[in-house]
Amino acid sequence: MSYQLHLEPTGQTVEVDDDQTILDACLRAGVWLPHACCHGLCATCKVRVLDGEVEHGDASPFALMDFEREEGRTLACCARLQSDVVIEADLDEEPDALNLPVQDYRATVTRLERLTPTIRAVHLRLDRPMAFQAGQYVNLEIPSVEGRRAFSIASPPAQGQDLELHVRIVQGGAATTCIHERLQVGDTLALAGPYGRFFVRKSVHARDGRPLLFMAGGSGLSSPRSMILDLLQHEGRDWPITLVYGQRHRAELYEHEAFLALAERFPNFTYVSALSHEPEGSDWTGPRGWLHEVAARHFKGDFSGRKAYLCGPPAMIDACLDTLMQGRLFERDIHTEKFLSAADAQRVRSPLFRSV
Repeated sequence: MSYQLHLEPTGQTVEVDDDQTILDACLRAGVWLPHACCHGLCATCKVRVLDGEVEHGDASPFALMDFEREEGRTLACCARLQSDVVIEADLDEEPDALNLPVQDYRATVTRLERLTPTIRAVHLRLDRPMAFQAGQYVNLEIPSVEGRRAFSIASPPAQGQDLELHVRIVQGGAATTCIHERLQVGDTLALAGPYGRFFVRKSVHARDGRPLLFMAGGSGLSSPRSMILDLLQHEGRDWPITLVYGQRHRAELYEHEAFLALAERFPNFTYVSALSHEPEGSDWTGPRGWLHEVAARHFKGDFSGRKAYLCGPPAMIDACLDTLMQGRLFERDIHTEKFLSAADAQRVRSPLFRSV
């Protein structure tokens, strides 16, 4: 059985199966709704029910309070329709968004590569090509692990049938432990995608020529890698691009030589590496310090006139946001991607920062 979901103010209509959440049905129809944690914890996907009945599902009582339920609010990532429904959602226009529908795929593991002691590259061959924007991610189903896990796509869209994922092992994490210790070449996995609203606003650069700044920490390099390779392969091959990439130690600084080679090949591309905990006396001659500190030194504290894309752990992103804003770069020119744990999702976010 299915119901009709009508969205205001856009006037779009989506068919929703009775076992689907509002969010899943919309994304699979190519209709974007704001969301983040997808577990009913962060309230990013909160919408207002104008007409009809919904079942709230596993929405946290802190993310969706009793009085809000009584007022007709619900969380799109948890809510299921009980009738035809009309909702009102806070939808931002993104002229560069392709709004690609989420689809299900089967993928075969073709290669496994140890990038660092804690990060493994997983190369997948899909059963058919996936259209995606550089910077987006997939939800991967891991054998014997409940639920799906989100991983950024590290390869550019031109390799649509061959995806590369960079997976950092998380202590105590069932999914990442399985990928690092038990996954084998030839294994078949299920995944869904593309997801996410993290992509280069190409029309902005084409209009005003702003230099692009990418800041990445840890395995957060995945999305910027895809975005930069895509730009250098296509319209961005002449755009000013800077990547500032940080790790703790030299052994963790993967793709270092590849980015050095790209900087040699493309005069418009600048690569800045940063190591925060490299032992004194080692043979490392590059910049030392936290990623945001190294970036501030490189740009002499002035980030004005740029468009920034940040990807990495929440603490890194928060530190970079502070540094960028102190350097005269503000919300409208900063875009971020961070995957939220349950603890992260419940952190209070300032209403001043809707896009970051």
